[in-house]
Amino acid sequence: MSSENLTRDEARSRASFLSTDSYEIRLDLTTDERTFLTETTLRFSSTSAQSTFIDLIAQDVQEIELNGELLSDPSSRFDGARVSLPSLVEGENTLRVLATGRYMNTGEGLHRFVDPVDDEVYLYTQFEVSDARRMFACFEQPDLKATYALTVTAPAHWRVISNAPTPEPSPAGEDVATWAFPPTERISTYLVALIAGNYQGGTGEVTTRDGRTIPMGVFARASLAEHVDAQNVIDVTRAGIDFYEEAFDQDFPFRKYDQVFVCRSTTWARWRTPAPSPTSKRMSSGRTSPMRCASAVTSRSSTSWRTCGSVTWSPCAGGTTCG
Repeated sequence: MSSENLTRDEARSRASFLSTDSYEIRLDLTTDERTFLTETTLRFSSTSAQSTFIDLIAQDVQEIELNGELLSDPSSRFDGARVSLPSLVEGENTLRVLATGRYMNTGEGLHRFVDPVDDEVYLYTQFEVSDARRMFACFEQPDLKATYALTVTAPAHWRVISNAPTPEPSPAGEDVATWAFPPTERISTYLVALIAGNYQGGTGEVTTRDGRTIPMGVFARASLAEHVDAQNVIDVTRAGIDFYEEAFDQDFPFRKYDQVFVCRSTTWARWRTPAPSPTSKRMSSGRTSPMRCASAVTSRSSTSWRTCGSVTWSPCAGGTTCG
């Protein structure tokens, strides 16, 4: 297996001739408890007709299609961390990779958690610094930004959240639905977010200083939802957005803002352009003060101006509690 680490020289070399345009990512989360199907279509440009590689950590690769040509023996091109590609064409290129991804339970990649209270399954992503490749094939370096359009098939009773505004799901079989998200703003791979499961909570909205109405949501897993004061979190977030718009003299840059309390995160709170995720370990214990909660909420919202994206929280490993 080649090194899973991308060196500085490799990143500089790849960025010297590649520019990324868009990702279309299709995920099937209904396969089994360990794996999911992931299909990525990437459109990018190259200034040179040379070979390169795309990053992917997965169980296996079934198909690789480059510029309309299905490459033979895809497994031989995959070393567990990278997919080697033959010579590109100068100008626009289209790459499609179909693979089987693996759920994680270590707070990286696409994390899967089963609530012991009701056996409901909850998923969330943590891609910082370089774990987007655990969910989809990508050029895993922050200077190669692109838009991302996710299409997710999951149990119909789930709530599915990503960076872009949440669409209405379409039936996709018995007790199964598909969510087709619109493209995101141009962001780095590590800022892509996906949260899926029977998350419950409340919604609200904020009117930005340029007159846009931004929908907001605050959610936690069903067994802890009663401990989340969603309206309070929304009120604090709204005040924070008002403050930062004036302080930074810049309008809120995204189309929505969701906050989700997730489980077994490796940190107390993380931000993801418009879908942050705090941890929920102490959510029902009453050990987190209102001041600390407000500080966490407003701190996370400030990152939207730094990254231009959505936020996600992770509350099960010793984190913030807003209940």
